[in-house]
Amino acid sequence: MIGRLSGRLLAKQPPFLLVDVQGVGYELQAPMSTVFRLPPVGEPVSLHTHLAVREDALSLFGFATTAELALFRELIKLSGIGPKLALAMLSGISVEDFWAAVRAGEITRLVKLPGIGKKTAERVLMELRDKAGAFEAGPQAATGASVPAVPVAEARAALEALGYKPAEAQRLVEAVYGEGMGTDQLIREALKRAVR
Repeated sequence: MIGRLSGRLLAKQPPFLLVDVQGVGYELQAPMSTVFRLPPVGEPVSLHTHLAVREDALSLFGFATTAELALFRELIKLSGIGPKLALAMLSGISVEDFWAAVRAGEITRLVKLPGIGKKTAERVLMELRDKAGAFEAGPQAATGASVPAVPVAEARAALEALGYKPAEAQRLVEAVYGEGMGTDQLIREALKRAVR
């Protein structure tokens, strides 16, 4: 799995990018939100990546932030939404606005995204509503301060990958979160709590 690329930006022809990493040119596809943040061609660049493997192709997708990557991965888990549609959605709405729309149940906001009809928007809202809090603001710590979304989302996703149900993974992460905890520490503490 290719999780991150750092190199020199050789070309940008949205949605395609070409990044030179020590003499190897990687072609990636990226949402417009990432393209807008890129440096000029020839400058150093670092992108979080997702490798989509199909029978007939390997496709590499690049993202400026881990929040974009996390949302992309959540979207492609949904029935009827593949990598191309997820990329188009990320190009049409910011991560923060997307999660705000999901939390508020704003179907009309999602229907405005390219390739999203009413039924798809309803399915997205239904399937992601429970996850919106964790990705947008994070669970509330005992002090009332919000938890940084990225470590919480990454820890929850890791627990789900280990077989925990989404609600259980969320409960474990919320139970162990402490100020300044990173993803690795959250995962370790959540797993310790799970076996008690």
